[in-house]
Formats: sequence, C-alpha cells, structure tokens
Amino acid sequence: MAPAREYSYTEDEARFVDTLRVLAGDAVEQAGHGHPGTAISLAPVAWQLFQNLMHIDPRDDAWAGRDRFILSPGHTSLTLYLQLFAAGYGLEIDDIEALRTWGSLTPGHPEYGHTKGVEITTGPLGQGLASAVGFAYEQRRVRGLLDPDAPAGTSPFDHHVFVIASDGDLQEGVTSEASSLAGTQELGNLIVIYDDNKISIEDDTNVAFSEDVAARYRAYGWDVQEVDWTASGAYVEDTRELYDAVVAAKQETTRPSLIVLRTVIGWPSPTKQNTGGIHGSKLGAEELAGLKNALGFDPEKHFDVDPRLLEQARELGARSADYRAAWEQSLQRWRAENPERAELFDRLRNRDLPAGFAEAFPSFEADFGDGAKGLATRAASGKVLNALAGVMPELWGGSADLAGSNNTTMAGEPSFIPAARQTDTWSGSPYGRTLHFGVREHAAAAIVNGISLGMLTRAYAGTFLIFSDYQRPAVRLAALMQVPSIFVWTHDSIGLGEDGPTHQPVEQLASLRAIPGLDVVRPADANETAWAWKTILEHTDRPAGLVLSRQNLPIFPRGTDGFAEASGTARGAYVLLDAQDASGAAVTPDAVVIATGSEVQLAISAREQLQAQGIATRVVSAPCLEWFDAQDADYRESVLGAAGTARVSIEAGVSQGWQKYTGARGANVSLEHFGASADYQRLFDEFGITAEAVVEAVRDLTVDSTDAQKEN
Repeated sequence: MAPAREYSYTEDEARFVDTLRVLAGDAVEQAGHGHPGTAISLAPVAWQLFQNLMHIDPRDDAWAGRDRFILSPGHTSLTLYLQLFAAGYGLEIDDIEALRTWGSLTPGHPEYGHTKGVEITTGPLGQGLASAVGFAYEQRRVRGLLDPDAPAGTSPFDHHVFVIASDGDLQEGVTSEASSLAGTQELGNLIVIYDDNKISIEDDTNVAFSEDVAARYRAYGWDVQEVDWTASGAYVEDTRELYDAVVAAKQETTRPSLIVLRTVIGWPSPTKQNTGGIHGSKLGAEELAGLKNALGFDPEKHFDVDPRLLEQARELGARSADYRAAWEQSLQRWRAENPERAELFDRLRNRDLPAGFAEAFPSFEADFGDGAKGLATRAASGKVLNALAGVMPELWGGSADLAGSNNTTMAGEPSFIPAARQTDTWSGSPYGRTLHFGVREHAAAAIVNGISLGMLTRAYAGTFLIFSDYQRPAVRLAALMQVPSIFVWTHDSIGLGEDGPTHQPVEQLASLRAIPGLDVVRPADANETAWAWKTILEHTDRPAGLVLSRQNLPIFPRGTDGFAEASGTARGAYVLLDAQDASGAAVTPDAVVIATGSEVQLAISAREQLQAQGIATRVVSAPCLEWFDAQDADYRESVLGAAGTARVSIEAGVSQGWQKYTGARGANVSLEHFGASADYQRLFDEFGITAEAVVEAVRDLTVDSTDAQKEN
C-alpha cells in the first residue's frame, strides 16, 4: 500500500514538532518524574508515521482498515501521547499537563483500553515488539479467512504493523524469540523502527550491549535498512531519508523490515542530550530553559501551543476521511462479492459465537471405578479442539515445540507457515491454522496477546505448566489488558512422573492464581475439560490458563450414582458428590473436601472411606477459583457449607491461597517442597497426596477433635 500522503515537513510542521519536544519537557517537569529524552528526540519520527505514513482515522481508533502503531518502549509514553494530541484523537493540552497523575488519560505507560489510540499496554521492555509479531500474525490469518485470493495490497484487510523499538527492547530475550519467528514467517506487514541512540539508564549501552543489531536481524531473515542522522558529523534529522526508508519497507512483502535509525537521545537539550541523565528523569528548570532557547521558544512559557499549528496538524482527520471513504467502497465491493465471508466478518467483529457452538462440544462416557482406563485431560482437550475445528474458524493456535504432548493440533488443519518452510511432518500455507512457536515459550505468550488484541480471532499457545514461568510477563500483561488470550498448560503436577522436579510444577498454580484477572482452570476429568473450553471461549474480557494432566484420569459418571453434571464447571466450583446418611439421603455435611484436577479422584476415594465411618462428606470439584469467586455469596455457601464447616483441600502443589476456602476450621493436603523422579503413583504415595491423608485430615477436624472436647 502507498503511504498516507507524499512526504511533507514544512516549516510549520517542523515548528509544531519542536512544540511537541518542548511539551515533553514541560510535562515531565510538571510531573516531577518521567522519561523526556526519547520523546524529545523521536518527535519527528513519530510525526512522520502519524501524519504521512500510516493509514489511521483519529475519529475512530477501532477502524478495521487502520495501520497499527505499537510504542514498545512504553516508558516514553509521551512519544505516543503527543502524536495523539496533535492528530486529534481526543487528548487535549490539559491531558498532557496531567501526565502520570491520578485519573488522567496520560498514565506513566500507555494502557490499552484507557486512552483512545493506544493499541497495547507497553512498558515491560520487549513485550510491545514481541506482541507486534502477533498483530502481524493476526492480520495474515484474518486475510486468509476473509479475502485470501486478492493480490497483495489490494484487500480491505491489508494493513501494516508499525513499531518503535528501543535499545532496551532489543536487549530483551523475548524480542529475539519473536523476531526470529517473524523472519521465519516472512511477515512483510511488520515494520520496526529501532531507535539506536545507544543510551539507557546506566548511560552508554556499550557496557552491556555491543552486538551488530543490523547483522543479527539480517540473520533472522529481515530486510534491514540503516539511517544515520549522525553520519555527517553534525546531527541532521533527515526525515526525508527516514520517510523513504519506510516507503521502501512497505513495498517489501516477503520479509519483516527493520530500520536502524541512529539518533541522539534528548537532542537538542544543551547539556543532557546523549546522556543517561535525560533518559528517565526531568530535565530541571535550567536544562528545560536551555532546550526552549535552542528551539526558539520562550523559557517563561509552559504548555504553550500555537492554535494555528495545532489546527494544521489536525487536518490529518480530513486526509484520513478521504482514504477511509475509499476503503469503505473497497469493503462494500468485497461484501457484494463475498456474502458468506461478509457474514463471518460481521460475526467476528461482534464477537458472536458461531451457530452450533454449544452442540459441538463432545460428551465423554463414564470410565470410572475398578479397571477404568480414563483419559488424560490434555487428551480430552485435544478432542475438544478437533470438535470445534469445523465450527469455529476463528480459533487457532499451537505449541512451543510440544504439539504432541500438549495436544494442541487440530487434526488435518494446515500449518500457518510460508510454503517454503513446510517439512515432511508439517504442511500448510501462509493462511494456515496450526501455529509452531518452536522452543520459545515467552514469545508464544506475547504473540498470542498480539493476536488477541486484533479482536477478530481467538488464539491459544501450549507448553508445560512449569514453563509458564517463562511466559509470566506476557501472561500478566494479558490480565492487565483484559484480553482473551488462552494459555494451554499441560503436565500439571508431580503426576508427570519420571521427568523429575525440574519439570514438576509445585508453586505455579498458586503464583498464577495470584495474577488479578487471570482465570486458572484445572479440570478434573474429560467432561470438565469440555466445559472449561466452552466457558473460556464464552468469555471475551479476560485471559485464561487451562491446566491439564499428563496422566489418565477417571471420567466420572454424570447425573447418576450421585454425581453432578459437569456443567457446574462454569461456576468455578460445584458439589460433585454430596454428603449422605446411612440410607443414602442427602444431609448437611460433617466435612467438605475441595479438590482440583487429578486430586478430585482422591477426594472421591476419601469420601467413600469417611462415609463408611459415619462422617457425612461432600466432595467439591473446584476447577476455577476465579469463576467461583465471581458467584454470589449464597451460591458459594451452598457449595462450601456454612462458616465453621470442617473443610479440607487437596491439591498437588503448595497450599498458598487455599486457606481462603478452607476457613478457620480447615486443613490443606498439599505439597510444600519439590518433587522427584519416579512414576507418578509412587510420587503421590511418597509425598502424601493420597485419599488416606484426606481421611486423616477430616478426622482431625471432626471425630478426633470431638473426642478431645469430650475428654476436656
């Protein structure tokens, strides 16, 4: 696609860009803290992107035809805020003055859903660039769903993903993972401008960052251009050279593009430019005055904007309207020629579930009791994905080199991969459905976030639960942004067995549950797994981690023999088996045993022993504590029993967090140390994750405590 307009950088535009530099200094000075340096030196770079190169509409930041802009170094949030102010996205000078203050639209780092025009929350370095790869994935997948045959650059679903990245971003490992994948995927829709200013908080980056970045990215398979504003010996902001480099990058359709832009941070601040002192702190009154003098502004004036120049900058809206109108005509032509795909597009935009969604989920026959083979919940998850494949084309995903272990591949679905990258095992096309992340767990999570932010498809990434530790920064951002990323985590406990403690998660469930806004779902059997997937896909306002077993688990009978239906999964916790008296009638429980995942079968076995001893015992399956917490108090009490009921939890992990549910008269059967290498049955026995341990804990809270009270 052509740039939004021909190169332009008039005297008025240059003057307004200098105004934006001064506003960056003023805003950080007033706040007393922040990151002015990059916002000052990158003002002309961001100006070219917003005013000349990107197709955007300031009146509608959700327009489907827009290019996406990602500011990966989120600490320089003013680089983005000032362009949103100039372009007319809704920020005004009062918002710039309110930088980093309570309730403002200009928080310290850009926040998705908070400020119009912000495509993604950034700040943890590397996450923006890594997720930008996901944005580019999503654009290509959507095009494949909706308009696969149109020539490149002619579809209403063609757009580019633009990124500004920093030295810090390029040092983070997640960008290496994601950039390698971007090269493998030949993402011609991704353009990154790397601000190579060689300064970080610790000043000159040479102390820790010395490789040839351009050569590294060429080795990844990227198209690399270098623009050096210091090449002449003097500092010359050659915006035309930068513009031409971006235009050339837009014409590159088979490789992602990196433009290495050599800048001087904080230029033309008189004494702090090109130092770490301007990176992350205010300039100070004297330096700010020096900046204003250097640019021809009155040092005594603050937040001073020429209304004529602002009005000119906001003419971007009218220019955008012209392109938007042409795009809308293109979309209408496409609709007329593709009525079925148009229906799909509308459904995806509305986030409506497909017809036949609820009916597509498999129901698994009971396989319980002596001689039962059961089914691992990871295998059940794979069967659910296969059942959904033909019903839900927007659902796609893959694994971090563990497809056969994670059961994340929909049978027969082509790989999302350039034709030249096909192997004897995997075939596909650029518009395929099966994702291959390689051994890159962190990038996988960040890429799924980028896909999810596209808001048209649902993506998942699989790995072992233990490696969720590698993914945590991206998982946390998914929760912070409230985007519906799906993380499939298998091999969920010491139940994975012989691989030993390096691969056996112990603290991971508790640590993931500590992330606000993340649903951690650990189903107990195959039918709970189906309901877990259904409930996760019905939620579009938060991410979920689906935690699955390696080993086979019994499939409980449903609606018979006292077992509840698996639909209770959707409420987070439910009474799986209720307490009974000797005649088999339901009674108020003497004790409630709460379990998740593979430990639910142990709770059932413990209940059988306790009931035989005259202790009326209820079993609660609690696949998702977050969903349970969202229920009303009456429901929660109906499941856990009234306050003071004896409650015991059992889970093969640390007990942290369970005390909230077991209460004052409670106990926790847990694992407070690392595992070992042995078959999983031996490990559960050796470490006391057993039905007998539950029985003992319940007796301590009921029979034995009652006897002690009588003796007293």
